[in-house]
Amino acid sequence: MSEVIQHSQPRIPQSVVRRLPKYLTQAQRLREAGVEWVSSAELGESLGLTSSTVRQDLSHIDFSGISKRGYLTAGLEAALAATLGADHEICCVVVGAGNLGRALALHEEFARQSFRICGIFDNGAAVVGKKVGRLVVQPMDDLPGVVCGQDVDIGIVAVPHHAAQQVADRLILAGVRGLLNLTTAHLLVPRKVSVVDARVLASLRELAYALKISEPRAAVAGGAAALKGLLLKNRKEQ
Repeated sequence: MSEVIQHSQPRIPQSVVRRLPKYLTQAQRLREAGVEWVSSAELGESLGLTSSTVRQDLSHIDFSGISKRGYLTAGLEAALAATLGADHEICCVVVGAGNLGRALALHEEFARQSFRICGIFDNGAAVVGKKVGRLVVQPMDDLPGVVCGQDVDIGIVAVPHHAAQQVADRLILAGVRGLLNLTTAHLLVPRKVSVVDARVLASLRELAYALKISEPRAAVAGGAAALKGLLLKNRKEQ
């Protein structure tokens, strides 16, 4: 589960902000598929939301639908991108050239979503100087020059727990305004800096608990077998 730490009062409720990227991604996919119009009901069905929730959420952006037609897909995409700051390129750096950091640096979807990974850094002599896609792993001493020279806004912290705060401090000192924290550490930052915690292990623990309190595996397997038998019976009768 992702946890957002914000130090200023957002104009849009945080629960809505968390859903807006999903609308943007869906609008992009629809436009690319040649779909010109989309209704709130169709958006809701594709995202597991009610049409009322969709309409309420989209009322927070500077774009309106048309009665009985819905939303112009390209216009909705542009309005959502502008609201989320995705209508211009945002430069990011990754600190930590381990498996996770390298995977992020190589992820092609970042560029499509207007995030440019413009540097990957590490202090390990074994990885500094090695290529990661189009990038070369740089030493931490080079971080301030890259942040200033390329107007980097976001630092992605992909290091072991014990090194997370020190890395965050160095990123902030270099001038980044936002941190994506992929570690289990709680980062202490100035009020002017925003932090998003993206903790995969915590999310897996939540999922494990959900599985624990759901129906036992045997019951689920039995239900699946019964459904399979019913389908086979229906086919024979047709």
